[in-house]
Amino acid sequence: MSCARPTAPGAQLPPRAMAAVLALLVAWPAATAAVTVTRDSLLNVCMDAKHHKTEPGPEGQLYGQCVLWKDNACCTANTSLEAHQDQSYLYNFNWDHCGAMPEKCKRHFIQDTCLYECSPNLGPWIDQADTSWRKERIRDVPLCQEDCEQWWEDCQDAVTCKVNWHKGWNWTTGTNQCPKGAMCQKFKFVFPTAAALCEQVWSGSYRYTSHHRGSSRCIQMWFDPAQGNPNVAVAQYYAHGNAPPNFLSSILLSLLPLTLLALL
Repeated sequence: MSCARPTAPGAQLPPRAMAAVLALLVAWPAATAAVTVTRDSLLNVCMDAKHHKTEPGPEGQLYGQCVLWKDNACCTANTSLEAHQDQSYLYNFNWDHCGAMPEKCKRHFIQDTCLYECSPNLGPWIDQADTSWRKERIRDVPLCQEDCEQWWEDCQDAVTCKVNWHKGWNWTTGTNQCPKGAMCQKFKFVFPTAAALCEQVWSGSYRYTSHHRGSSRCIQMWFDPAQGNPNVAVAQYYAHGNAPPNFLSSILLSLLPLTLLALL
């Protein structure tokens, strides 16, 4: 039979339990504020990479397809111009490594380059990079379904010799060439689906989604700047709208043992 005295309704908590509860209540606003700062730091930022500006800002002279970001860009006018060249100084990358890439396909890779170089709305997906030419990269950026599907549709008959274009090339000539033994094939055989193209060509930089343009749930490579940049809302959603970061969870979990001990 238990000898414990029953606690009357409305009775006060023991002093240690009260102290633990107060600690949680005091810590909560600080943790929430820290999380807010962390989340806000993901918005309107440029990654630490080879050609990016340190901070985004207006660039009235952006060239060609990159002009979408002229009001607030992480790229310079020179970078936007070079993004349209077949073999630019940006990365010495040759789109025509298996013969001339069709223009309707090339425009998607130019737009991909413009998004990567110019967009200040990729903060939620910036990750550390282990290469000599950049300290940060993007990973798993959720692309709108239409962007991936049209990219694949326009490029399915283009030709390439590699799945992952980030590495494994022969650079002995100063530009990328197919590695020895690699066979040039049409995209539709190398990348059998739109998801395969978007997710594999740049080693996981993008993620294929079922979200549509205008949903505020996916990044658009293409948009009408006269209607504003829809990717601002997308970055805000992924920075603020998802589950709390591990940072907040770790704070609360660190206080949990104190609370449990106090209640013993």
